[in-house]
Amino acid sequence: MTRTLILLRHAKSAWPADTPDAARPLAARGLRDAPAVGRWLHAQVPKIDCVVCSPAVRAVQTWDLAAVHLAAMPPVSHDQRLYGASAYELLAVIQQLPRGASTAVLVGHNPGLEDFLTLLTGAAEVLKTSAIAVITTPLNWEQWRPGSGTVAALATPRG
Repeated sequence: MTRTLILLRHAKSAWPADTPDAARPLAARGLRDAPAVGRWLHAQVPKIDCVVCSPAVRAVQTWDLAAVHLAAMPPVSHDQRLYGASAYELLAVIQQLPRGASTAVLVGHNPGLEDFLTLLTGAAEVLKTSAIAVITTPLNWEQWRPGSGTVAALATPRG
């Protein structure tokens, strides 16, 4: 079974004064772009088995606005490790994904997501806000290692 990992960088966030970084909400552009992410996923990804989302407000809002456009709502877990995660921390997260899941989404932040994409595939791509990177491999989640993935698609849906 091919495993598909979708890296999703949160949509554009606002910078309200006196707001801790983790509590920053989406900006107006982010509120427009996040649903476009959901429409892209609906059109391009037949089924998502699980989602691991950063607990940062902007990441949660991005996923919530995107998910309403999917045909079916996958189970979502919020994992503190995704907030500020390095590439190797993200690797540890995916190695613990459910064995029966064939397609998973990580909703997170840069620079970790860009570094993770490079670690897994060797591709050095810029992941702007709302960017999606689709990575595939024939390996089980726990077998993923540096260089074990292939970039299947890159997109930056906009609303």
